[in-house]
Amino acid sequence: MLRLDDLEVFVRTADAGSLSAAARLLDISPAMASAALKRLEQALQLRLLARTTRSLRLTEEGEHYLRHAREALRLLKEGHGTLTQGKEQPGGLLKISVTSDFGRNQLLEWLDQFQVQYPAVAYQLSVSDRLADMYRQPVDIAIRTGPQEDSGLVAMPLAHSRRVLVASSAYIARHGRLGSLDELRRHNCLRFAVNDVIHERWSFRLPGRADTVTIPVSGNRSADDADVVRRWAVAGQGIAYKSRLDVTADIRAGRLQVLLPEIEGEEVPLFLVCMHRSQVTSTVICLRDFLRAQCERFSASA
Repeated sequence: MLRLDDLEVFVRTADAGSLSAAARLLDISPAMASAALKRLEQALQLRLLARTTRSLRLTEEGEHYLRHAREALRLLKEGHGTLTQGKEQPGGLLKISVTSDFGRNQLLEWLDQFQVQYPAVAYQLSVSDRLADMYRQPVDIAIRTGPQEDSGLVAMPLAHSRRVLVASSAYIARHGRLGSLDELRRHNCLRFAVNDVIHERWSFRLPGRADTVTIPVSGNRSADDADVVRRWAVAGQGIAYKSRLDVTADIRAGRLQVLLPEIEGEEVPLFLVCMHRSQVTSTVICLRDFLRAQCERFSASA
């Protein structure tokens, strides 16, 4: 079955003459764009584009099919415009899956603000650190952290963030301030588990080095709820390795301190994810833009 978003990737790639340029225009990753083209070629049993490491051009079949793809997209968008005319104001039910930290500590308040602006929008919220199966669960959009490896999904970036080492003043007073990464081995490290796998190898990049350093850590507590790990850190139970976005409010309020701030932690970008391009409605786009602005303001206040 042909997918509308795959057709759009093909047309944009042909127009831009570059897969990466088309991906930027569509706000998706190059890997997702490449997967879309591969699906379309497999569905048609045709080779539409001749690709090398340095160039990309339409094949003869691709030139012929491009005219039909443009017309199909034009007719579909024209039909969609007719149906949605006068209904551009955001509204309807959004089923949202979100991680525990971001969901409880930022998103709840921000959704309240969004709903004041757009009262026709309703929410059904699922708060969990287990990765939602968007193909089986009743979820319209998911807010996820870290690199998005499923190239079949539409991932729209919301914010850039890195992990930071944090601890409370009480913990530092009892156990001393961290002097180097190696000292993590003797500290009580509060670990996070995803899908029953405990994250107990923490990676960093030292100043002036391109490679990463990985430190095995241990401690007397772990949880499959990232917000619980954050609360333990605030309570002085140990050192946590958290996305800075998730602990910005605690840092600002003095509940947590950043340890070894000169060392870069792992990248944990924040994404709004949909299963299909057709789910990127005007309401979803409006929410995406609102959350991007909120994340930017929130991060700037740290």
